[in-house]
Amino acid sequence: MSLAYITLDDLIARFGLDPSPFAQVAKRYPFRLTRYYAGLIKEPGDPIWRQCVPDPAELVDDEQLPDPLDEERLSPVPGLIHRYPDRAVLLVSNRCAVYCRFCMRKRQVGCGATSLDVDRAIDYIAATPQLRDVVLSGGDPLLLPLEALHDLLGRLRAIPHLDIIRIGSRAPVTAPGLITPELCRMLASHQPLYFNTHFNHPRELTTAAARACALLAEAGIPLGNQTVLLKGINDQQFVLHELFSGLLRLRVRPYYLHQMDLVQGTAHFRTPLRHGMQLMAGLRGQVSGMAIPHYVVDLPGGQGKVPLQAEAAQATAEGWLLRNLSGDQVMYRDPH
Repeated sequence: MSLAYITLDDLIARFGLDPSPFAQVAKRYPFRLTRYYAGLIKEPGDPIWRQCVPDPAELVDDEQLPDPLDEERLSPVPGLIHRYPDRAVLLVSNRCAVYCRFCMRKRQVGCGATSLDVDRAIDYIAATPQLRDVVLSGGDPLLLPLEALHDLLGRLRAIPHLDIIRIGSRAPVTAPGLITPELCRMLASHQPLYFNTHFNHPRELTTAAARACALLAEAGIPLGNQTVLLKGINDQQFVLHELFSGLLRLRVRPYYLHQMDLVQGTAHFRTPLRHGMQLMAGLRGQVSGMAIPHYVVDLPGGQGKVPLQAEAAQATAEGWLLRNLSGDQVMYRDPH
């Protein structure tokens, strides 16, 4: 299926703004936006606008690095990131349906030719028996032609020690029309396969997005979601409450809430760690446990993800002092 895009000039003209500041940012960090996702924008500066429209704040020197997670150092071959012993990320594209302004790979997504070598990456996976789990990422794997994605999944599935394949895609959010019955049948033929998508705000939970998620779920593909905590977009408890509850209705399990990575050009999206922990503490007991993701920070230097949570338990001579949903401390004694 071909996607319909809107130009930056057309989008800015819709709201009667001066295009010059936006165009200047797009020269460094490219702009791409589907007409579908643009249709969710109600006004400049709203939660959808901020995720996809260039902002001059991206050009402010925030003293961060283009690649703070050290992905390039952790790439034994171009396009394969091997950070954890049994897992790897395979970058299969440097294109997405929408170029998110907070992208962890701002340095390369949409930025012309990127060094990806899928053949060498697959050879590396086949020669590394401790790898049991591969995540297809990029860019967005669903922007590959259907047959190319089918062939890639088949080559991976033929590796005996590879147990699990995961796909990371924002297509259900930004281009739900890409999720077709034909695609879902193809994906289902490569089980066990897991699909992680990326909803950040309740306004993204549209009828079209629900239909896309239903097609995947009804094909027997487990769905998870990875949200990024973004200042001015979803950093309020009621927004996360609505988002995570709504995802469960779509049969999508909230999996991670990511602290904003320390990526150059994204400082205006970051929230303090303490604020994120307070948000998570406030959600507990207010929504189903199934709707509460792991709040994690990805440490600089490729040191991996660390789950974050407010301290809730303190050992004493009498037992455990536990903090309840009201913030009161309650004594809990383990039965003998």
